[in-house]
Amino acid sequence: MGRAVQYEQTIAAPLEFTGVGLHSGAPVTMRLLPAPAGSGVVFRRTDLDNFEIPATGRNVAKVSYATSLMRQGVLISTTEHLLSALIGLGLDNVIVELDNLELPILDGSALPYVEAVRQAGIRTQRRRREVIRVLKPVEVREGNKFIGVYPGTGYNICYGIDFPAPIGQQETCVDLATETYGCVIAPARTFGYEADEQRLRDMGLIRGAGPENAIILGPEGPLNGPLRFPDEYVRHKVLDLIGDLALAGRRIEGRVVAERAGHAMHTALVSRLLRDRSCWELAHVAIGSSEETGEDTDLTPRTLDTPAYLGL
Repeated sequence: MGRAVQYEQTIAAPLEFTGVGLHSGAPVTMRLLPAPAGSGVVFRRTDLDNFEIPATGRNVAKVSYATSLMRQGVLISTTEHLLSALIGLGLDNVIVELDNLELPILDGSALPYVEAVRQAGIRTQRRRREVIRVLKPVEVREGNKFIGVYPGTGYNICYGIDFPAPIGQQETCVDLATETYGCVIAPARTFGYEADEQRLRDMGLIRGAGPENAIILGPEGPLNGPLRFPDEYVRHKVLDLIGDLALAGRRIEGRVVAERAGHAMHTALVSRLLRDRSCWELAHVAIGSSEETGEDTDLTPRTLDTPAYLGL
């Protein structure tokens, strides 16, 4: 995975996933389809006359326990894991069809998407890729919670969390420019405390959650271990953050720092960044000595390293 991506990309063939929504518990079938260059990521509700909702910040709706999109009263829920995978894999243009309101939770991580894309392959398109290059710091603060984005090369993220026992404090940093997303971030699963289960279900949440798609925490640790990484919890927060920041519409070039943040703050940063046009510019990824061919190219599916954790 060392090839520098210089043009927009889409998947080489359609992909299909089935499962249940994490919060709704509703069954759903979802298909990922190749999309034309310049179209971005667009969700399509096949159960509602193919109503489309682009994955952009202006369509952000509920952001408490998951990031959802809404346009003209039509909802797409829990988008962050898929969007994270698309950004992490360098996919710019994808149509996402689903026949219900919430994306399938699968195993609670982004790994199933990575593995499926690896099998299908990636197609390079003729349009040069643009990134959002951060020019000035943008920050969001709320008590002891914080998130900010700063000028920098590549796409660097440092995230710190502080949860009740048995998680405690964890911190990790990742550079997405190294193309290690599939190994170090994608496998990290969502998590929750067993003690909170009934309260959340009473709120109409986590109706599809279970030990097959989430880390369930008891007083002493995971009830359905082992963990895939010792710091799997903070890695999953990075996974969520990458997906939420994808709602900027393009990959970010800069450095992101987050402390005790969550979906609401992630998406608030997107809104604040996009509102202040002096803080960023659209920039093409440098292409070096490569020449534009003017044609799409089918690529051999990339080889992703096997994540170094137990159980895979």
